[in-house]
Amino acid sequence: MQTRRAFLCRTAAAGVAALSGVSRVLAARYDLVIVGGRVIDPASRLDRVMDVAIQGGRIAAVQPGIAVSDADAILDATGRLVVPGLIDIHTHTRVKAMPSICLSDGVTSLVDGGSQGADRIEEIIEVAKSAPNRVRVLLNVARTGITRPEGEFMDISRAHVTLAQQAIERHRDMIIGVKARLSRAVAGANDLEVVRRAQAMVAPFNLPVMVHVGDTVSPLQDILELLKPGDIVTHVYAPPPHSIFDDKGQLLPEVTAARRRGVWFDIGHGRIAHITWSMAERALAQGFPPDTISSDWSVAGSTDQVFNFPNVLSKFLLLGMPLEQVIACGSANAAHVFPAFSDRGTLRVGNPADIAVLELRDGSFEFVDNENTVRTGREKLVASEVVVGGKWVSGRS
Repeated sequence: MQTRRAFLCRTAAAGVAALSGVSRVLAARYDLVIVGGRVIDPASRLDRVMDVAIQGGRIAAVQPGIAVSDADAILDATGRLVVPGLIDIHTHTRVKAMPSICLSDGVTSLVDGGSQGADRIEEIIEVAKSAPNRVRVLLNVARTGITRPEGEFMDISRAHVTLAQQAIERHRDMIIGVKARLSRAVAGANDLEVVRRAQAMVAPFNLPVMVHVGDTVSPLQDILELLKPGDIVTHVYAPPPHSIFDDKGQLLPEVTAARRRGVWFDIGHGRIAHITWSMAERALAQGFPPDTISSDWSVAGSTDQVFNFPNVLSKFLLLGMPLEQVIACGSANAAHVFPAFSDRGTLRVGNPADIAVLELRDGSFEFVDNENTVRTGREKLVASEVVVGGKWVSGRS
């Protein structure tokens, strides 16, 4: 971290005024000022070079030319992007180190997407509570959590409503919804009953249901009929069968209708039959971008296809989405999905100071989809610095 005194000494030769005295050092107005970066805050429709000041863990000012003499520390973000701390609403944080790894990639808030059910939910709760960033949890509808090789819902008794409600009641501060994998290998012909039980689980708590779609036994239209406003469809660009498109490649009207009534559509990149270039391109061409971009990050994904959240965001730059829209899908939009993040995803004055400083690198970068089809992009987002709760930590290089 660079102190105000060090910053001023370094820049004095370039014409930045030096401190007039030690008394001003001791009377700093801000804990940290991020200077010279391109500030992109989609929630405020802000995209310009500005400074961001932090005091007491909150955003204190966003404006040009904040005096560096007013800061205890200065982060020089010249040539980089200053954006709200990234929010990844679909990860799998099974081990204690995983939230910290995500934090180094600019992810200041994240959601575990149903790694465990009622029988072992405390394992994930412990990881979440010890994390340096804000971690919340989706309870797996199956009491067993994710099971392999046999899918967790092949035995429908595992979708135990009472046990799930008891787990939610024990951890109301951490569990923000439930998650159900509905693909053929996981739920078979039980997929619709799984959704019905998921809705029964959350009804007393007014929580959302996230459903994992793609290669389901039941048509997507039937699944969507069971979803309420605020529920989330993840793996929205999963390939057929039973994708968001009909047999002629046109967007299903039921998908558009679900979005209109308040169902969210999320990427959930992952590694296995969740997203292909052709599905994403078709959806974007037909005016159906994602509401949120998420990584479905896991230990396996950290070295295969996903790698990290900024890498996933970069793929949508390759697909032609504007930078501000991509940032919104990983911050402001994601903050709207869960009330636990309602004060995140923005750089508005007074909000918690969760900030990602990103490099937008130019060059030639290879990206792959779930079919391991390689495409080359000319831009890539990389986290360089992260501020969480007003505290400055280093990102990746």
